[in-house]
Amino acid sequence: MLKQTVATVFALSIAGMLHAADDEHGSHPVPEKLGSVSFATSCQATVKPAFERAVALLHSFAYSASEQAFQSVAAKDPRCAIAYWGMAMSHYHQLWEPPAGEELRAAAEQIGKAVEIRAGSLRERQFIDALATYYGDPEHVAPAARADRYANAMAGVARDNAGDAEAQIFYALALLGTAPPTDKTHANQKRAAAILEPLYRQQPDHPGLAHYLIHATDSAELASQGFAAARAYSKIAPSVPHALHMPSHIFTRLGLWDDSITSNLAARAAAHDRGDLGEELHAMDYLMYAYLQRGRYAEAEQLLVDVRSMTNIRAADFKEGYASTAMPVRFAIERRAWDSALLLEPRPQSRPHVAALVYWARALSRTRGAHPGSADADIASLEERRRELQYAGNAYWATQVDVLIKEARAWQSNAGGNSEAALQGLRAAAEEEDALEKLPVTPGPVVPAREQLGELLLELKRPDEALKEFQTALASTPRRRGALVGAIAAAERLGNQKIVTQLRADLAQ
Repeated sequence: MLKQTVATVFALSIAGMLHAADDEHGSHPVPEKLGSVSFATSCQATVKPAFERAVALLHSFAYSASEQAFQSVAAKDPRCAIAYWGMAMSHYHQLWEPPAGEELRAAAEQIGKAVEIRAGSLRERQFIDALATYYGDPEHVAPAARADRYANAMAGVARDNAGDAEAQIFYALALLGTAPPTDKTHANQKRAAAILEPLYRQQPDHPGLAHYLIHATDSAELASQGFAAARAYSKIAPSVPHALHMPSHIFTRLGLWDDSITSNLAARAAAHDRGDLGEELHAMDYLMYAYLQRGRYAEAEQLLVDVRSMTNIRAADFKEGYASTAMPVRFAIERRAWDSALLLEPRPQSRPHVAALVYWARALSRTRGAHPGSADADIASLEERRRELQYAGNAYWATQVDVLIKEARAWQSNAGGNSEAALQGLRAAAEEEDALEKLPVTPGPVVPAREQLGELLLELKRPDEALKEFQTALASTPRRRGALVGAIAAAERLGNQKIVTQLRADLAQ
């Protein structure tokens, strides 16, 4: 049912934006559908619809479009200070990468203009002043510290405007943007969900409420809580590619691969039609992940053909660089195509944590393939990438690369005959990985460390221990193909037909 609904909504939205529907009165496009937003301002009444459209785009992370829409509002009403706030908000991608360079400079100028105009209601000025705390003194204050500053300011805005939905919604987003990836209690996410859920019941067509509920519940613990929002969001704002993609975050967490495929096919097509390469590649990476879990390898391989045909990928852009690098790595490693993985190369100008995926894949290939070789050079490259990240103060990705290093060293130890050192290394990698949440840019690790630990135990003819590790992995990543196949093999060796039957049913769904 979801597949049919999403496809229908997607077709209607694309038709409205790209084609004309002819009737006896002439040619009329299907209306744009972004959801419903009500954001009170003191700007001229004539710009109210345009301003609220811009806010709707902002809530769906259609950042380029929202900035243009806010600029149009300011052109019509130059004293509309909150429009300049909207432009600066369009550069503050709270759940993605922080603005830097020219983008940071432009956003600082925009919020500076809003402060300079000093027009509008007290509430509008509070929104503006809160955002100004983020853009203040970026040369000396790290993005994370400025994000905390902004979240604290938005807490005051929400407290002073308890009856204003937008104040609460933007505060909830600030909580999500400052949620520590090491907090497995998901305290910020739960606080955000507690704000958003009652508002969502009151405003079921609001794009930000559904969108941010998905992000708030994008974890193994909370995913089922976001299921209703995931089902709804693509219908609320089908004119935005990101809204078509976002449900797949919950579908991926729940192992609903066919639903994820449907969602990302629609998102990819919409992003392609708008020339949004970053969003297209992001959808393609999630699509690759889902295809591999369903064993649809021919369709997964076609994605790689499509990526190779894209000559305008900016590897230095994290979103584009990550997806375009992760897809061929996933395709090789998930299928245990070790010889193919050996041929991978990082894209020029790749970020260190992106290039690390390639070095890790090659290290595994040299230690797990049919023709083992030295993985020392690739492990040394991983260590260099970790040092770069540590020097830059990027603790999250430095830790993720450390997990890759532990995995590569473990398989190297196993290839050298030291299976106990290999087990210790993979256990340490699994514990380190389990302590971190993934970021929204990725559907998950290429192969979770705990799943690799199960594979090694199976190789070492310890099926009882292997089954426990696979089952633990499946609790966090339901219906992952590799963990299911491994658990079935372990259960078969143990003669546990009940578990085999159950796992085969999960694999066939």
